[in-house]
Amino acid sequence: MKSLKIGLLAAAAAFTSPAFAAAPADVLSNYGNIAQAKYADSLATAKTLQTAVDKFIAEPTEDNLNAAREAWIAARDPYQQTEVYRFGNAIVDDWEGKVNAWPLDEGLIDYVDVSYGNESEENDFYAANIVANPSLKVGGESIDASSINPELLESLHEAGEVEANVTTGYHAIEFMLWGQDLNGTDAGAGNRPASDFDAANCTNGNCERRAQYLKAATDLLISDLEFMAAAWAPGGDARKELDAKGENGGLATILTGMGSLSYGELAGERMKLGLMLHDPEEEHDCFADNTHMSHYNDVVGIRNVYFGEYKSPLGNDVKGASLAEMVAAKDPALAEEMQAKLDATLAAFEVMKARAEAGEAYDQMIGEGNTEGNAVVQAAVDALVDQTASIERVVKALELDEIAFEGSDSLDNPSAVFE
Repeated sequence: MKSLKIGLLAAAAAFTSPAFAAAPADVLSNYGNIAQAKYADSLATAKTLQTAVDKFIAEPTEDNLNAAREAWIAARDPYQQTEVYRFGNAIVDDWEGKVNAWPLDEGLIDYVDVSYGNESEENDFYAANIVANPSLKVGGESIDASSINPELLESLHEAGEVEANVTTGYHAIEFMLWGQDLNGTDAGAGNRPASDFDAANCTNGNCERRAQYLKAATDLLISDLEFMAAAWAPGGDARKELDAKGENGGLATILTGMGSLSYGELAGERMKLGLMLHDPEEEHDCFADNTHMSHYNDVVGIRNVYFGEYKSPLGNDVKGASLAEMVAAKDPALAEEMQAKLDATLAAFEVMKARAEAGEAYDQMIGEGNTEGNAVVQAAVDALVDQTASIERVVKALELDEIAFEGSDSLDNPSAVFE
């Protein structure tokens, strides 16, 4: 993928001018505090999910399945607001694939519809079905899967160096709770029955092993989030990594996250690509039809780190020195422009969110022939691209080093998408 190159000459000196309303050191400290609160909330809501999953496994009723699904959706809110930390913070980017990788080849994990097929030229593990097979034979290799535990799931994650071999994280859990979404761009999410986990009234076979998988994936999510929550605690490795960059490097990290998530990742890979292809497989939370909230929370997360504020669902609110204050002191007109762009993006995503809440899921919005729904998604993409241009100007106004934002063929070279 091409990268969107922004910013030019660097100022060698650190920011020391009294003209700034907020000191860079305070901005970076608050950036770390917001990360700490977000990952703590992600861990806490994942533990609530774990409790709901344990109850469901013990009593596999439809009510308990729905409660576990609701807990999963709630857990996604704070986590998706952390994604702005992924870009620029190597410790987060190296770890993120364990908890939020997508899309996934469902046949590696469990039973799938006949339309899925039995093999793929790109993926030897495409239909390995861990749940059904205590011994996996792939490419002449035999793998002991008799015990489905976190260690097994970790060992098979991205097996064969294929990114679609996702066995861990939120989306593996999502698939276990909802099952495949076979509705295409018509209404409806996945509809896995609770009896898939009920050994006494088992549907689709292997109910005990399916329960083992769900529990192992949920327990592993907890341990992975514990790692990142500790990394952003005072004195943690993520804070040390940020401090080592110095003030200019730290400010560039904030802007790298804002620009890369805005442009290449969200506007490009997660939205424009699916809109171009009209493909429901390109939606982020595809089994649960929760994609509108996933995207919305990414936008909220971008705002969090620019304005230096985080509104916690658990009451762990954070507010402090912000990049917005620095920009306002340096270039008031640019500060107004940046706020207007961020507000316009939020408004576009609120329209998309309201549409989904009124009954038209994101996969329906991107469907071929849905002119109005397509326009809503395109407006959100356009707003993200527009705000990225203002983020470029912020980098230049603060005289930071050149930054390479994540790019996307869907935005930079659309013809390549269809090659």
